[in-house]
Amino acid sequence: MFSVYSPDRWRFPAVNIPLEFIMIGYTTLGVSDLEKGLAFYDSLLALVGGKQIMGLKRIKFYGNDTGGGMLAICLPADGQTQSCGNGQMVAIPGGSPEGADALYEKAIELGATDAGKPGQRVSFFYGGYVHDPDGNKLCFYHMTSA
Repeated sequence: MFSVYSPDRWRFPAVNIPLEFIMIGYTTLGVSDLEKGLAFYDSLLALVGGKQIMGLKRIKFYGNDTGGGMLAICLPADGQTQSCGNGQMVAIPGGSPEGADALYEKAIELGATDAGKPGQRVSFFYGGYVHDPDGNKLCFYHMTSA
């Protein structure tokens, strides 16, 4: 069993990174249909090296070979209808403005709806926004030094 009282003894499960180097372990997005959600996120996250790395019957976790935080999609644990939080958003780095554009276009191709076409928002931030097929807000971005 992992212990929060001895972070030097436990490591982030899928990538074996010491806990003290992880700020956010994972973010979870609820979906109404797990199979449709998997089809959307399998294809979308492949553009940034993301793949399913672990999961259970109602939840699947995505990560990549660099370690760090994960994105999980799941059917709500309480069995109730999936809903989106107002003000909640997951931001996925594109690695470049072109990468952010590619993620945005792929998401739209996969059934997402536009929530703000990609573009330079401020001097150091380029980003585009969509709502996935379940209404969760995603940002695809690239940041540069100010």
